[in-house]
Formats: sequence, structure tokens, C-alpha cells
Amino acid sequence: MTAPEAVSVGSSHFARRQHWLDPFIAEVDVALQVLAGQAAAARPNPAGAVKPDVGHELTAPEATHAAGLMRVNHVGEVCAQALYRGQAAASKDPSSAALFYRAAADEIDHLAWCQQRLRELDSRPSLLNPLWYAGSFTLGVLAARAGVARNLGFMAETERQVEAHLEDHLQRLPAGDTRSRKIVEQMKQDEIGHRVTAERAGAVGMPAPVRGVMRLMSKLMTATAYRV
Repeated sequence: MTAPEAVSVGSSHFARRQHWLDPFIAEVDVALQVLAGQAAAARPNPAGAVKPDVGHELTAPEATHAAGLMRVNHVGEVCAQALYRGQAAASKDPSSAALFYRAAADEIDHLAWCQQRLRELDSRPSLLNPLWYAGSFTLGVLAARAGVARNLGFMAETERQVEAHLEDHLQRLPAGDTRSRKIVEQMKQDEIGHRVTAERAGAVGMPAPVRGVMRLMSKLMTATAYRV
């Protein structure tokens, strides 16, 4: 039986037993914060203080292209946040759950950095973010039900594909967009760290059909989020 939780209201105290819906409510609260753009980074933005790209002003087409790429990256972080929280919430292994929650904390930083850059480029996040979040959280729960090794393997493969995606964006960003580039470079380093951590924790490789479906879903998300 769950131990009563002490709750303070004014000057009085009473005992409250945790309700089975509490974890669900907590996840809904996190989702609402993410989707409302209220997530705050714990680490400084790698691009530094908010300021124009002095000496590297972007043309209107370059700014539009950079915004499209950073919107894709922002959607990727929305998905990563939901995916890892879903994997953690449904995991029956406490150490794996803690690993997923730590990765999700890094993704919050990425999320905030991408959103800040979108504002600098006078753009906005994807209008379909609620759909991306719900789908990714569900996928995370399903991955957790496949067992600890496969759950970690799904994380490792996700990060492997994200690494390639971010490297592609580093090649496609406008040459003068040093601020977006610094953000993407730090994101890539963090994703590599997540992959290595999952592999060392016992991740197993994903079957080829699963990897193919993951790449297909990523391409669909990328093509849609660039514009919508």
C-alpha cells in the first residue's frame, strides 16, 4: 500500500494517499507545459545571448529556410520528450526509467533552445505539435512493453537516426546562420551521449523492418514540420 503523503494547506496538515491517476495527471501537466512553450532550459543556450547575427545577416529566403529547419528540430525535441517520458512511465525497471528521464531533461534544453531560435527568426513551432506529442508518447509506452533491452534499443536507434538528421541540417543551414548551427551542434553531441548511454545499459539492435519504419516516420515528420 502506498504511504500517505503529507500535504500542507495554510497552517494545517493532513495525510493524502497517492491516487492511481496522479502519474497520469503529472504527465498531462508536463505535456501542456511543453506544448505551451513554457519549458525552460537548465543549461545556457549554446548560441549565447539573444542578439542578431552581426556581420552575418540572413536574407529573407535564408531566414525562412533556417526557420523551417529549426521548426523540424523543435518538433523532433517535442517527439523526443514525449517518447522518453512514455518509455520511462511504462518501464518496469527503475534504472532504465531514470535513464530515460535524464535524457528527457536534456531534450527540454534542446526544446527551449530551438524555440528561442524560432522566435529570433520571427517564426513559430509546428501547428501539429499536439499530434506529434501524443503519437510519440504512445510509441514510447509500446517500446517499454517490449522489455528493457528492446526499450533501450529503441532509444539507441532513435538517437542514431537523429544524429544523421542533425548532421544533414548542419550541411543545409545557411552559411551565415552561426546561431542555429551552434545549437544544432550541441544537440548532436547530447544525442550521441544518449545513444552511448543506452548501448552501455544493455540496448539490443532493432530489426531491419523496425529501423525502416522509424526512418519512414521521420521523413514524414520532417517533410510536414518544415512547412506546418
